[in-house]
Amino acid sequence: MRQEMPLFTKTFDFLTWLLPMTNHFPKAHRHTYTQRLLNAAFDLREHIEAANYGMGAKRLALLKLADQDLDRVRLYVRLAVKWSWFTPNQYQQAAAMTTEIGKLLGSWIKLTQNQGPPSKAPLSARDASK
Repeated sequence: MRQEMPLFTKTFDFLTWLLPMTNHFPKAHRHTYTQRLLNAAFDLREHIEAANYGMGAKRLALLKLADQDLDRVRLYVRLAVKWSWFTPNQYQQAAAMTTEIGKLLGSWIKLTQNQGPPSKAPLSARDASK
């Protein structure tokens, strides 16, 4: 059985934690702030899923989009604690999860950047001499 990459597990866990938390946000902000937070979190997950199927420059572009999504999530989480929609303990939990996601995502970005474009090796020594 194939094991899932930790980044996928961590983002799934974050979404599983975040969605019920937003149910306690003020109803007046459900269609603005709450929706933007959830969209950023789901976009993050969707971009890493898409990156998993991509290669080279396409993968790198999707990972960078995921990184931007994570920055948006962090902003919205900071706003939620500023407005007392998250308790300090909830903020600490969210910050720990997003930090771990950021480390894993950053590692994948670096690995992808270091791989560069795939080289085209000749099929045989005879082909190389042509």
